[in-house]
Amino acid sequence: MRIYITSVFVDDQQKALDFYTGVLGFTTKHDVDLGAARWLTVVSPEDPAGAELLLEPDGHPAVKPYKDALVGDGIPAASFQVADVYGEYERLRGLGVRFTQQPMEAGPVTTAVFDDTCGNLIQLVTPA
Repeated sequence: MRIYITSVFVDDQQKALDFYTGVLGFTTKHDVDLGAARWLTVVSPEDPAGAELLLEPDGHPAVKPYKDALVGDGIPAASFQVADVYGEYERLRGLGVRFTQQPMEAGPVTTAVFDDTCGNLIQLVTPA
């Protein structure tokens, strides 16, 4: 068993696609028009056959309170591994990304947390 697809709920699929591809560097895997929404997934260019991230519309009534609670408590909706949190922090800040947590060492990992502009906090992690 392996992870196939996981989701982040986004308030605007096109804005999310632009951010996740243009800023974070993911590549589009699927972009299927479903009428009111799209089946829209991105993958890491380092592992194009790996797990997909579904940029899922946040229209369900349960999603807004869920997202608001996570953001309010500073809890990331997803976590992405990077080779160097400090370097990625500087690169993304240079692109205007707003961080809610600067890089910090937390036991066996170094983490940082940023706002994805679509209603989520995302954590970057580098294992020790």
